[in-house]
Amino acid sequence: MVRHARILVVDDDESIRKVLKTILEDEGYVVDTAASGEEAIRKSHKKFYNLALIDIRLHDTEGVKLLQKLRDTVPKMRKIMVTGYPTLQNAMEALNKGADGYVVKPLDMKNLLAIIKEQLKKQEEEKKYSQEKVKEFIETRVRELEEQRQHK
Repeated sequence: MVRHARILVVDDDESIRKVLKTILEDEGYVVDTAASGEEAIRKSHKKFYNLALIDIRLHDTEGVKLLQKLRDTVPKMRKIMVTGYPTLQNAMEALNKGADGYVVKPLDMKNLLAIIKEQLKKQEEEKKYSQEKVKEFIETRVRELEEQRQHK
């Protein structure tokens, strides 16, 4: 597990926000909640979240629209869509627009925790891969510059 991973729970149902916050904090995550898409955007501009759990139906916006905004502003954040109204259409739309996962209410917490852990692991692997690529680029560039300097 990514130590102290930050999770943003976006749901207009206060009881779901509270339950998820409690369970996720008990698992060692740092959790913030948002009752609306607007609040989620505001919070994601102030802090980095490793992962967001986003309800597909929010009072002020559709979860898929919020997903797109978060993808554009915080591309490295993993995004899992949560719905109590599962349809093949909204699942396909969410996944096609960048969702990293899709879970159905009522939530199977064991399954949700496994998905969260898997997504955070993928995020960590992507970060490590990016760092390795940057390191390779720098090392290659340093060698090129040293060779140029030697040939002068």
